[in-house]
Amino acid sequence: MASPTTPSGRAPGPTARAGSLLRHPKLWIAPSVLAGLVALLLSLLYMGGIIDPNGNLHRLPVALVDADTGAPPPGQQKNLGAQVTASVLGGSPAGSVNWHQVTQDRAQELLASGKIYGALVIPADFTAAVTALAAGQAKARPTITVLTNPGVGSLGSSMAAQINQGAARAASLGIGKQLTASPAAAAADPAARLLLADPVAVTTQAGHPIGAHSGLGLSAFYYTLLLVLSAFITANLIHSGVDTALGYADGEIGPWHTRRPTVPIGRTQTLVLKMVMTAGILVLTTTLVMVACIAVLGMDASHLPLLWIFSYCACLAVGLGVQAINAAFGSLGQLVSMFVFIALALPSSGATIPLEAVPSFYRFLGTFEPMRQVSGGVRDALYFDARADAGPARAWTMIAVGAVVALVFGFAMAHYYDRKGFKRLTPQPQPVEAAP
Repeated sequence: MASPTTPSGRAPGPTARAGSLLRHPKLWIAPSVLAGLVALLLSLLYMGGIIDPNGNLHRLPVALVDADTGAPPPGQQKNLGAQVTASVLGGSPAGSVNWHQVTQDRAQELLASGKIYGALVIPADFTAAVTALAAGQAKARPTITVLTNPGVGSLGSSMAAQINQGAARAASLGIGKQLTASPAAAAADPAARLLLADPVAVTTQAGHPIGAHSGLGLSAFYYTLLLVLSAFITANLIHSGVDTALGYADGEIGPWHTRRPTVPIGRTQTLVLKMVMTAGILVLTTTLVMVACIAVLGMDASHLPLLWIFSYCACLAVGLGVQAINAAFGSLGQLVSMFVFIALALPSSGATIPLEAVPSFYRFLGTFEPMRQVSGGVRDALYFDARADAGPARAWTMIAVGAVVALVFGFAMAHYYDRKGFKRLTPQPQPVEAAP
C-alpha cells in the first residue's frame, strides 16, 4: 500500500508541535541572551548620554565681548565692562565654559560659522549708562545682551543662554552692591535704591537667526537621521535580496515561500555585487529624502546641489560600511551595524545635546562615529551658508575615510574567507519523493 502523499505528490513529513519545542532550553538561550544584551546596552548608551548635561559640561564654547569704552569710575582702575568681564571669567565653574574674549565683529563671525553656542555682549556705553543711573540722570537702564545661536541646536543654544543670563545677572548684583554702598544711594528714595541694587537689564536675541522651517535648529539632526537610516535600511534590503536571488537564503512573504537555485559565486564577488547595487540605489533614496523634506514639507535649505552631493556621499559611506560588516559577520552583521551606525552614533552625534555636555566616552566616539560627521556637514549647509570655516572639510574628510575603511575591511574579510575555502554554497533541498 502506498504511503499517503500531499497534493503535490510528496510524502508528508513529521510535523513538530510548538508546545514540545518550547520545552527545549537551548531554543531559548541565544535569543534571550542577545535580546537582553541589546536592551541593556541600548539603555545604557542612550540614557547615559543625556541624563546629566549640566553635570557633564566641559568647555562649552561661548564668546564674551567687552565693548565698553567708558573711563573707570572715580577711585577705580578699571571701567565696569572690564570688571564684569573679570567677574564672568572668575565666576564660571572650572572647565565648564570655554570663554572666547573677542570683539563684537569676531563674535558674529563665530556665531555665523557655528563655532560658538552663544555670546555675552557688554555695550560700548555700559560704564556711562551705569554712572548716569547712579547720578539719577539715566534715561534707560544699562543693558547687557545675550546672543543665542539656534543653528547649533536648541539645547546647546539654550544652555549657553542660561550661562550668559546667569553671568549677567550676577554681574548686575555685583555692580548693585557698589552703587547701594555709595553716599548718593543713601539719600535716594526706596524705589531708586531698589533699582540701584539690580541696575542692569539683560536682553536675549538671536545672534545668528535661522529659518522658521528649521525645526528650532533640529532639522539638521533629523535630516541626518533620515540619511543614515535610509542608507542602513537600503543596504540591508540589498544584502537580503541578493542572498535570496542567488539562492543562499529563502524568500518568504506571508504564506508564499521560494528557494531559488543556488548560483555558484564567491564571497568577494558577492560583496562587489552588493556594493555596486548599494551605490546605484542610494541615488534614488537620497533624492527621495531631499524631495520629501524640502519640496513636500518645505524644510529651509540652500545650496541644494552641494547638499545632494554631500547627502549621497554620506549615505554611500554608511551603505558600504553596512555591506562590509554583513560580509564579515554574516547573520550577526545587521546587529553589529545597528550598533555602529545607530546605537553608538545617536548619543555621540552632538546634534541634539552638545558633545561638550556629554560624558567623555561619547566625546571620544564623536571623533569618528559617522552621524557626528554627517550632522556637522548637513548643519553647515542648512544653517551656516556652507562656509569653509564652519567645518565641512572635516565632514568630507571623515566620510572619505569611512568609505575607504569600509572597502578595505569588507574586501579583506571576504577575500580571507574565500582563500580559506569558507564557501557559501548551500545545496538546494530536494523534494521527498512519494513511496511507490
